[in-house]
Amino acid sequence: MMTQQTMEKLRAMRQRGMAEACQQQLEQPEVAALTFDERLALLVDQHGTWRENRALARRLKTSRLDSEPCAEDVNCRHARQLDAAQFRALLNSQWVAQHHSVLLTGPTGIGKTWLAQALAHKACRDGYGVLYRPAGKLFRELAQAQADGSLSRLLPALTKVDVLVVDDFVMNPLQEQERRLFLEICDDRYRRRSTVLTSQLPIASWHKQIGDPTIADSILDRLVHNAYKFELSGESIRKLKAGRP
Repeated sequence: MMTQQTMEKLRAMRQRGMAEACQQQLEQPEVAALTFDERLALLVDQHGTWRENRALARRLKTSRLDSEPCAEDVNCRHARQLDAAQFRALLNSQWVAQHHSVLLTGPTGIGKTWLAQALAHKACRDGYGVLYRPAGKLFRELAQAQADGSLSRLLPALTKVDVLVVDDFVMNPLQEQERRLFLEICDDRYRRRSTVLTSQLPIASWHKQIGDPTIADSILDRLVHNAYKFELSGESIRKLKAGRP
């Protein structure tokens, strides 16, 4: 009876992780042989793990990543010119702590999106907030926010997230409002947050796609000079996996 009251009190105090840890101990007879200090330490460890798992689940949900690739499982043997040593050096997420960017370019099917999401997923696991958006959707959301008056809420969300992943950047030339809003985002994030961009176009072509030379200079200055760059090449991995010639 006393145990049940304790469990109810823990849940009322929003200590669900501790309540679940207590329940697990009740279901494990061998735990009874442990000292009070040992059982308490076990409870605290289990509760801490529960909280960490819950926080990770929240970060992954809000990240909008459409997959959860494991960066440690990246196959560096694919013939796509991936600098394996440089990529592995990013797996400790220090690039996020130091507010660096990552730029991945190369042809379709080479694995740019997978690599970008793998780095973002690892950052999530390391406690950082992430947001993944394909460039087309991002600019449509910005236009919609401007139309309905919610831009003042959307821009801070984009500028404050630890890692912003923009997929398929400058596939199409940017419109006037798109480049101005993107410059504002880049300006607010510069040396404060990290940005990951993927693009089928080489970085040298981005200036023309952005459009306005002055704005293009400002955007690229904030992105390129403080970034890890991966210029991938080779045959489509998707095509190879499908067994097509």
